[in-house]
Amino acid sequence: MSLQKYIIEREIPKIGTFERDQLREAAKASNAALAKIGPDIQWVESYVADDKTFCVYLAKDEAAIRRHAEVSGFPANKITEVRNIIDPTTAAD
Repeated sequence: MSLQKYIIEREIPKIGTFERDQLREAAKASNAALAKIGPDIQWVESYVADDKTFCVYLAKDEAAIRRHAEVSGFPANKITEVRNIIDPTTAAD
């Protein structure tokens, strides 16, 4: 089974003000949901902004992302499948 990369935008008011312990508890909740769902989804990392997180996941499909949101209790306001990746080295000949 091949996993696709997704960016999930989660609207969480004031998440940018959360202390380390609060972020740790959020990560634990996410990990517990992942353990329940199984191998169809993996959390890579998340970027925390003022009122949103941008989470990078590998998943079988969008349904696995929605299932994680349902089980974890975290919103998945926007789910975008990554089609390609570029970086500074992409410009090289």
